[in-house]
Amino acid sequence: MRPLLKLNPYFAKYRWHMVLGVLFIALSNLFAVYAPQVVREAIDLIAEGVRQLSLPSEERQLPVPPMLQLWVGWTGLDLEGRLHELSSDDAVKGTVVWLAGMLGVLYLVFALLKGFFMFLMRQTIIVVSRLIEYDLKNTVFAHYQRLDRAFYKRNSTGDLMNRISEDVGKVRMYLGPAVMYTVNLVVLFVMCIGFMLHVNPELTLWTLAPLPVMSVIIYYVSDVINRRSMDVQEQQSRLSTLAQESFSGIRVLKAYAKEPMAVDRFASAASSYRDSSLAQAKVDALFMPAIMLLIGLSTVLTIFVGGMKLISGDPSVTVGNIAEFVIYVNMLTWPFASVGWVTSLIQQASASMVRINEFLDTEPAISGQGDDLVEVKGAITFQHVSFSYPDTGIKALQDVSFHVPAGGTLAIVGHTGSGKSTLAELIGRLYDATSGTILIDGVPIQRIDLERLRGQLGVVPQDVFLFSDSIRQNIAFRLDGGEDVEERVENAARAAQIHENIIDFPNGYDTQLGERGITLSGGQKQRVSIARAIVGRPRILLFDDALSAVDTATEEAILRELRSVMKGRTTIIISHRISAVRDADHILVLERGAIAEEGTHASLLARGGIYAALHEEQLLAEVRD
Repeated sequence: MRPLLKLNPYFAKYRWHMVLGVLFIALSNLFAVYAPQVVREAIDLIAEGVRQLSLPSEERQLPVPPMLQLWVGWTGLDLEGRLHELSSDDAVKGTVVWLAGMLGVLYLVFALLKGFFMFLMRQTIIVVSRLIEYDLKNTVFAHYQRLDRAFYKRNSTGDLMNRISEDVGKVRMYLGPAVMYTVNLVVLFVMCIGFMLHVNPELTLWTLAPLPVMSVIIYYVSDVINRRSMDVQEQQSRLSTLAQESFSGIRVLKAYAKEPMAVDRFASAASSYRDSSLAQAKVDALFMPAIMLLIGLSTVLTIFVGGMKLISGDPSVTVGNIAEFVIYVNMLTWPFASVGWVTSLIQQASASMVRINEFLDTEPAISGQGDDLVEVKGAITFQHVSFSYPDTGIKALQDVSFHVPAGGTLAIVGHTGSGKSTLAELIGRLYDATSGTILIDGVPIQRIDLERLRGQLGVVPQDVFLFSDSIRQNIAFRLDGGEDVEERVENAARAAQIHENIIDFPNGYDTQLGERGITLSGGQKQRVSIARAIVGRPRILLFDDALSAVDTATEEAILRELRSVMKGRTTIIISHRISAVRDADHILVLERGAIAEEGTHASLLARGGIYAALHEEQLLAEVRD
């Protein structure tokens, strides 16, 4: 139960709902436990009526059933007068039938009241479980948004989705049905045992004799259920991960004709999930019959011991008492039988909450340490910055230093793996530098509010991601609304040289994109991503190989349009194409994470080093094309 203690604040939030739920449980069970007494009085009344027929007419007198005494005040019926008019056998039979009928009506009233309060009970406790499920999912999702890039590299998307869906669903079953049935069992048990002890303590002890055995079974089986529940949840996460990866990578699977391999891999994981689920089901299947057997044993003991006392002439036991106790035992049958199911729900919820807490307890490695910069203007300074990826230890940058004034343009070139994209990620604080200092407008980047910093960054990543939404919504993603949204979206699309393509689509800007923008070509996706970056008018623009999927002519047109957008904004252009960076104020050439060369386009060509070699290679490639 320890992992489930983290749910206590949610219970506290809806404490009045829970209090009402417990009250309705008590009222529902109160009318439920009175019903067997009505049955007892009816049976004893009939038995007494039969006995009265054997007595002389002057000695006949039926007692008033205690439960019917409630009706005297409500209806004003003259029960006493009716019970003394028993001179004939027909009068005895008529009176017994009349009284039994009234007890039957009272039984129906109790049943209706029990059902009414049971409805209210479910409307409070089950509704609370849904409300807490809603809150918990929002809490988990909000926490996901706070976690850093490294977290998402360590954990699969399928596992993240499974914890917020399947695991939260398992926890909800504890919050609702498990809590409701547990409280119901406790209240009903206390009430039933109280009434049973009041009627006949000895018979009550015989009836409850099997319960200690039940407690031992529950104690030992719970641990097995917990372990197997963990296995099931882990296999469920693996299934979700495989399915998600297969759907996201369907183009690769089809390109290599590996659909059968994907099917076999999923079937193997599904087989493991089936085995884990069946192992858990076997425990549940054995658990429930064992509980039912013990309840049945209680019923047998009740009838046997009660019958023996009745035969021996014990005045403390009547036929109605035996019937009453049998009803009480059967009333306890489902609550006690549900102990196995509730135990399974709690163990599954506990296993799921362990997995949820594992992520909720994960603190983001990137967090704001201050708010020392009121307005971002865009000057960027790296002072002896080095960086190694935390999970792999790979050194991506080594002793990198440079300065870009606000409104300046810095270009970064280099071979694949030289650290270009890593440098852009450090500016956006997706990672923190291992050593050295990064300054924005002279303030250490850790001392700048994250939301303010990233709100002034327009990033076009190397791996473009578009949402399954309209083109308009994808471009306007960072805008919070306003009267000029349509105009700004169209101007950004024109600057990114994608406007003409968009208006050629049948639905124009309202064209719905597939997952990850699959409806568009690679070049179109890059240009929509550029439009999305510039529409917010940020102070810093980061283009990470943003023009790799377009031809040289389109690249020239985009850069020509972007010059007006870049004017007055700090711009970082990362590219492997010399044509994209030659107009930059300053150019860095990275080699194995270190600055190998730096300068302007002309000075780097004159040096005849790495940059000049790259330029010559690209000129030769253009000639061959």
